[in-house]
Amino acid sequence: MKNSVKTTFASAFEEDVSKGLTTFPKYLYSKYIYDKKGDKLFQDIMALPEYYLTNCEYNILEKHTAEIADAFLGPDGFDLIELGAGDGKKTKVLLRHLVAQNTNFSYLPVDISLNVLEELNASLKEELPELQIKIQQGTYLKTLENLSNYGFRKKVIMMLGSNIGNLLHKDAIIFLKNIAGAMNAEDMLFMGFDQKKNPQTILDAYNDPTGVTEAFNKNLLVRINTELNGNFDIDNFLHWETYDPETGTARSFLVSKIDQKVIIENLNLEVHFEAWETIHTEISQKYDDSVVNWLAQEAGLKVVRTFTDSKKYYKNYIFKVL
Repeated sequence: MKNSVKTTFASAFEEDVSKGLTTFPKYLYSKYIYDKKGDKLFQDIMALPEYYLTNCEYNILEKHTAEIADAFLGPDGFDLIELGAGDGKKTKVLLRHLVAQNTNFSYLPVDISLNVLEELNASLKEELPELQIKIQQGTYLKTLENLSNYGFRKKVIMMLGSNIGNLLHKDAIIFLKNIAGAMNAEDMLFMGFDQKKNPQTILDAYNDPTGVTEAFNKNLLVRINTELNGNFDIDNFLHWETYDPETGTARSFLVSKIDQKVIIENLNLEVHFEAWETIHTEISQKYDDSVVNWLAQEAGLKVVRTFTDSKKYYKNYIFKVL
């Protein structure tokens, strides 16, 4: 095995893994957790009692279904464009109401995982056959570039699950600016933000005792082994979660338990880990109203309405362009 770093790559996955594991400190992008196995593990996480986010957002959508649906309405109907649609379980609360009201709208779920989109499409065809649906596989950025194709009537851009929390504030502002740039005056953004709360509640949500969250993060290493011919020994890594209540940032790491070398054949790469060296895998940002309003202002947006759950753990915000 040569020690030279590969400079041409067959995929973005190859390039990002090579860059992340040859940088100090090491990192891997969380988006690569999501293959068929990763999708299933995340669905398992959402069902965990410790993972309060799912139930809190369910509570909001079920409690305020009619109010939220009414806010979506446009004079000529609307296009509901959901970024990071996943399995659509929460979204179906709104979709069932909109279909029952004979609302003039189309549903465009977007996700990086084609597997999860195909499952969502199949389930909706069965449960809501009258629904107009068009799945779109790809990144958020590519989708935002194509939003100009949906300019003849109101666009409702929706992002549930506090997925915005996977971005640092500076990146979140850029992301929100891109959304604002694709919005007209009548368009709206409906987005979930997990709120700051008891730090232990947050830590428990990302470090469950059954090990599902650990398996989810380690799926990054499993994918490298499977798709890039790596030889990571998964048991030699520990999943570790931290939370800073001052900044509201939860961070996930994989920590090498021993001094070890890992070979990734497709990258012609040998990676050395010292004992207790880390790979940063994910952030999950937590918010309060002042931070959300600041992010919106920086991005050219304004908050026009909020909805919260009974515990006040979570909020969905409606934004319009300034």
